[in-house]
Amino acid sequence: MDINMAKRFVCTLEEPVVTTAAGKLRGYKLDDIYHFEGIRYAKAKRFQNPQKVTPWEGIRDATNYGPGCPVLRNPVPSGEVRIPHRFWPSSENCQYLNVWTSSLNTDDRKAVMVWFHGGGFADGSAIEQVAYDGTNLARYGDVVVVTVNHRLNVFGFLDLSDFGEKYANSKNAGLADLVAALLWVKENIVQFGGDPENVTIFGQSGGGRKVTSLGQVPAAKGLFHKGIVMSGVRGRAMTRQDVPAKEFALSIMEELGLQEEEAERMETVPVQELIDATNAAVGKWMEQGRRIEWWPGANDFYIGEPKDVGFGEASGVPFLVGSVIGEFSNSTPTKDKETYTEEEKRAAVAAKYGEENADRIMELFAKAYPGKNTVYAADIDVVFRPASIRYIKAKAKQSPAPVYSYLFAKVFDIYGGVAAWHCSELPFVFHNTQLIPVCQMEGVTQRLENEMFSSFISFAKTGNPNCSAVPEITPSTEDKVYTIVYDEKTQVRENFDEELVMLAKEFAPPMNWNFMTAPKEEDEEGGPAWLY
Repeated sequence: MDINMAKRFVCTLEEPVVTTAAGKLRGYKLDDIYHFEGIRYAKAKRFQNPQKVTPWEGIRDATNYGPGCPVLRNPVPSGEVRIPHRFWPSSENCQYLNVWTSSLNTDDRKAVMVWFHGGGFADGSAIEQVAYDGTNLARYGDVVVVTVNHRLNVFGFLDLSDFGEKYANSKNAGLADLVAALLWVKENIVQFGGDPENVTIFGQSGGGRKVTSLGQVPAAKGLFHKGIVMSGVRGRAMTRQDVPAKEFALSIMEELGLQEEEAERMETVPVQELIDATNAAVGKWMEQGRRIEWWPGANDFYIGEPKDVGFGEASGVPFLVGSVIGEFSNSTPTKDKETYTEEEKRAAVAAKYGEENADRIMELFAKAYPGKNTVYAADIDVVFRPASIRYIKAKAKQSPAPVYSYLFAKVFDIYGGVAAWHCSELPFVFHNTQLIPVCQMEGVTQRLENEMFSSFISFAKTGNPNCSAVPEITPSTEDKVYTIVYDEKTQVRENFDEELVMLAKEFAPPMNWNFMTAPKEEDEEGGPAWLY
């Protein structure tokens, strides 16, 4: 064993120090990468739009991650072998970002990649997944990486617009935080070796939805130049519109013992009391069959969904849109799927889609994925892929900028064989597979990581995913979706799975989202974790 393996660490009184618009920051350097963690990019009063931070004298420490937003329920450890997490203190004052870069030379002007975390608009943080670490993305991609915390759930998306002008944008306060983060990037990233005119926003799951949402925000115009949407385009959003905004707000106030004219007192309710009241109100609505979700809401700040109003600020921006083959199938085999007989494979598919549809779906699966075990037809994603195909076609038709498609189709050797699940591609994109046990696949991992990483980096730098690591792909059109399929043999396919996923979506049972909800605190140990 080599005993001389210590990394080179630098953090002195003078180095590394960067001068931002608000003041100086001290980070640290580990080997060839500079780390600046927990940079405050904005501040805000509860339920109100963010404001710039107050300038400071001296040098502020930037060697600790900032707090994430409080969440409404704690997760239960589960599935960590597939998606390992790390957790951190929280605060509603959570407007912090992190920067990784290989240079502090203002002349370098490296491409910038700004990451929005998953967890819908309710959960998560910029560092929560182990795979989110930006070190290798900055090192091997030669880009500047930024990851962002922002307000979530009741703190970032509670609609109080009926209770006063200062709350006019409360239903989009968390989205306004992301605009503030991008404004910080535009104003300061050159000091970290980045190019403010070459910014790619990217995110997965809720983070992908944040990318598409920012394309619908006029205030974000010119703040990003490319977008990568990873498992972030869904069909009909389950929105809080099922419960009128004022009624929902009043139900929270009732739990707090407040009258309608006392809405302003919600600004000073202790965090945990507000969380408890929100959970109680949500529970009562759910008992009536009314689901509550936290999403942006259309107003002057956020113009609405592309399917309703067009593509807004995203019209002239190249996009890369994709998902993974299994997403929320969440199935754990009882035996090695490679040992299934043809009868057992068909039975698994029929159990999902019905006896009358099994043969056709298996036929279409074999056509879309030649050589892949047809039992995985039972795991085909019907949440993101169908919606992504529609989004890609619509954007190709309406937008002058190119839109590209990808699909991560790997089957992992775990529990007898599991098709790529929600979040499984993230270690490959961040060049962090060495951190994730389940990603260790002899003869496969390095190639697949190089292919995904290289094409994503190429897109971030140029707006085009083509590079020497993957077959050549052309932008999609309103009629043809060309998709990079990352798999045992990565290929570019044309309209290869649309008939399959649309048929599967038609006959698949309704999606049960309860597996994403942690059990109540009084429950015994066990139960699902957040799958993001």
